[in-house]
Amino acid sequence: MPRVLTEWIASFQNFVLLSGRAFLNVFRAPHYPDDVYLQMDNIGFGSLPIVLLTGAFSGAIIALQMSRALNTYGAASQVGSIVALTLVRELGPVLTALLVAGRNASGIASELGSMKVTEQIDAMRALGTDPVQKLVTPRLIATSMMLPCLTVIADAVGLVGAYLVAVPLLHIISAGAYWSTSWRALVLNDLAQGLIKPLLFGMIISLVGCYYGLRTTGGTQGVGRATTEAVVSASIWIFFTTFLIDKIFVNL
Repeated sequence: MPRVLTEWIASFQNFVLLSGRAFLNVFRAPHYPDDVYLQMDNIGFGSLPIVLLTGAFSGAIIALQMSRALNTYGAASQVGSIVALTLVRELGPVLTALLVAGRNASGIASELGSMKVTEQIDAMRALGTDPVQKLVTPRLIATSMMLPCLTVIADAVGLVGAYLVAVPLLHIISAGAYWSTSWRALVLNDLAQGLIKPLLFGMIISLVGCYYGLRTTGGTQGVGRATTEAVVSASIWIFFTTFLIDKIFVNL
């Protein structure tokens, strides 16, 4: 077996083992609620400005492009439903996850990587503290809780951004018709996708960031390398996961 493939399999095995330990720690003591609240503040409120900005412009751009295309077929009144479906199903969860991955997966990897190369994690073990329980599980809980909330906010702001383009700017639809078609277009399947995806993305972002942080070697250069690998891997897993979820819900 090629060495590269062997290393990849061993790396994936270690990631699965770390993930399993982190999930098991959710249900057993000791718990660290203060760490969870701190990470929720950092991940949730810290990411809020960039999520608001990206969500608003995403909705505005979709409305701007779709209104032009729909006008060609005399279906400009459907711009609200198209924006709602696009944001809730795909762009809202994926864009929010990519932003949080770029901001927090890198932050988690650099923070834990710095602790690893300065031997703080070894000191934790020497004092009888489980690093996975103390460092990984709080980040897993916080990211899994905050990313769906951020996604809902991004979807709502995106709908407002699209409204500002479609109604006051382009005058292609009335305000009442826009909001009516937007809400009516969403069914339970769409809402389920819009909430399941960020939940899974939050788990991926936190676990990938922690995994690369805990395996950091090589001093400050190793920290930078772990940070880059965490963002790249988390982004790839986000796209792979959204493909699988879409495949499942399309069949449903």
